[in-house]
Amino acid sequence: MKPVIVIHGGAWAIPDDLAQGSKIGVKNAAKCGYSVLVRGGSSLQAVESAVKMLEDDKHFDAGHGAVLNADGDVELDAIIMDGKKLATGAVSSIKNISNPISLARTILEKANCTMLTGKGANSFAEKMNIATVPRDELVTENAIHEWEQYQKYKQTVTHLFNTEKAHDTVGAVALDSDGNLSCATSTGGITNKMVGRVGDSPIIGCGGYADNFVGAASTTGHGESIMKVTLARRVLFHMEQGETPREAADHALDYMKNKVHGRGGVIVVSKTGDWTARFTTKRMAWASIRNGVLTYGLNPGENIYESVD
Repeated sequence: MKPVIVIHGGAWAIPDDLAQGSKIGVKNAAKCGYSVLVRGGSSLQAVESAVKMLEDDKHFDAGHGAVLNADGDVELDAIIMDGKKLATGAVSSIKNISNPISLARTILEKANCTMLTGKGANSFAEKMNIATVPRDELVTENAIHEWEQYQKYKQTVTHLFNTEKAHDTVGAVALDSDGNLSCATSTGGITNKMVGRVGDSPIIGCGGYADNFVGAASTTGHGESIMKVTLARRVLFHMEQGETPREAADHALDYMKNKVHGRGGVIVVSKTGDWTARFTTKRMAWASIRNGVLTYGLNPGENIYESVD
């Protein structure tokens, strides 16, 4: 089986001043994950490595680029899933952790549960010797400025959820040379969100899903809408009915748009290595590598090709 990796950096109205940085970020993450795969590494290792790179890139709303909640604090969510056994690890509302996706994987491998949240997740991280960082290390000047604007104009969470201007999630899906599929998704949420609010990202079947018999998907967009339609699992359901990844993604996104007026995006890879990156927002940064060819884009219909050999 030839390995494949697909990355997204969030589906939203990415402004021009972040466009180039977002493209570079997803390209680098794809190359990072693909290098794991071509060395014989697992799809689980590949998606974790790729998402860690995005969490460390301040262009994205995850880890070091996370936005602030209503109290001006950082609360992070993440999920990682192994399609071989449907093993999953997830965290929600955690603080002071620079790479939530690695904590999620530690839960997958070493905890006797699937998800940990808040103080419990941070306590587990301490027991596993996962380093913590000061809040300020995770906060960018842009995040502070954006939060201050929402405080100044008293914009509500409801208003935020009904726009395409909110920052969003990062994610990865991969197929390794052994035919195993994995997905990973990580987010800082939405600026000025309620304290303790959890979106779709860490929820199985919503923010991500992986099954070796079908495919893997990672989603991005309006979390409440994604949860209502279990977007990631819906994509795989359509694939089980014989649809291609692109057809399945389009049908699932259209259903979410028509049913609950939600917009977003999804990256998908099938058990045979077919892949797609689809979105209904203004822009989504994405990148994929298959057969040594890097494909990436940002705008609707944009496909740019580069060789990675």
